[in-house]
Amino acid sequence: MAYVVTVSAAFGAGGSVIGPALAARLGVAFVDRAIPAAVAGEIGCTLQDVLEHDDRAPTGLQRLLAGAARLPAVTPGSVDMTYVRAAEGSGHLLFDQEFVERTEDVIREVARTGGVILGRAGACVLADHPGALHVRLDGPPEARLMQAAELREQGPGTGSAADGESGGTGGSGAEGRWNPPTKRDLRDNDRARSAYVRRFYRVDPASAALYHAVLDTTSVPLETCTDVIERLARERARRA
Repeated sequence: MAYVVTVSAAFGAGGSVIGPALAARLGVAFVDRAIPAAVAGEIGCTLQDVLEHDDRAPTGLQRLLAGAARLPAVTPGSVDMTYVRAAEGSGHLLFDQEFVERTEDVIREVARTGGVILGRAGACVLADHPGALHVRLDGPPEARLMQAAELREQGPGTGSAADGESGGTGGSGAEGRWNPPTKRDLRDNDRARSAYVRRFYRVDPASAALYHAVLDTTSVPLETCTDVIERLARERARRA
């Protein structure tokens, strides 16, 4: 039985903790926001080009969206031809639509054999996939910011730098001291992730209508959230 779970996680909601733990329990692959590495191979351009579209890097995505707003939309055959840049030395243009299609191909391929997919608008891509469970992890901004700081302070293995939850030094001040994530970090990351889904799928990623379950991971322990999602995933797969 192939379990398929898509996880949409706001900044500090613990997606990079719950995701891999859930995948281990279900015995399937965990696919985080590193999908661009596979997408680069599919498109035949450099990884740096693909990372320009990466929702882990707000500056890259903001640059994409700003460029899309300035450039005229030429859509032969209804394909959006807006692009960020050319792959150096290849003469290949990385088109928005091409990036999205290749990312979707990777997600659907993972879903064939089962997996837990974090981010990348998985709930939209696999909306019609039988048996797939779609989950949103969220919580009040202040509580998420506090949780992100706690996860980062706990040390390596508790989260991902992409989510502001990783262990390690984080930012550092003038005296080299560790600095917790800031409100600006939370705001920029939330906007970047929301922009990706809104830009390409025309929906609000925070809308409960996209998911089978929405969990406030700041009020319920992450391990308990993992328990709940695991049970839901198994039950949904059985019904399918």
